[in-house]
Amino acid sequence: MKRRHSLLMGLILCLTASATAIAAPPPVRLRGTIEDVSTASLTIAARDGSHPVVAIDPSTSINTLVRADLADIKSGDFIGTAAMPGNGNELRAMEVVIFPEAARGTGEGHYDWDLAPGSSMTNATVQAAVQGVDGRSLKLAYKGGETTVNVPPGVPIVRPVPASTADLVAGAAVFVVAERSAEGAFKARRIVVEKGGVVPPM
Repeated sequence: MKRRHSLLMGLILCLTASATAIAAPPPVRLRGTIEDVSTASLTIAARDGSHPVVAIDPSTSINTLVRADLADIKSGDFIGTAAMPGNGNELRAMEVVIFPEAARGTGEGHYDWDLAPGSSMTNATVQAAVQGVDGRSLKLAYKGGETTVNVPPGVPIVRPVPASTADLVAGAAVFVVAERSAEGAFKARRIVVEKGGVVPPM
């Protein structure tokens, strides 16, 4: 009887986990310009030509960005970089985000990205920085692997800064990470919005 009960509970847990996984599709990334804002949503003119309405609430994280320099990146920093394949085994950065210490570990790893066809995202800790002829190469380590990314001159390097709904204004460029319901409705988890001419590069 105990064995049957254990097997039944195990089956229930497996089914529950499977149902949860099915009910939680991966987040959707939206890029574009804010068309309209209300207290509960924003409408985006997305780069694919669509005009999604995205719900926002107090749980939505909102950030603006400030410019940083390549020289600001030090060993031990936790960064995120969208990149394309580069020379040899190196990646070639398209942008770099220097995370604050409180955000260390956010999205850690190396995975496909959708900034451009064939792009990837690496969120990792800087092990070393080496100056080269065509830029600076950063040796990165993350759970389960490591890689090297070359950061050419002119690549945008930014730091996130906490912001509020007051920064969500029509005409501003925006990057949104959202959940999409089975009915197709969007709910923003995280918003990065243009301010002071600093456009979200990710």
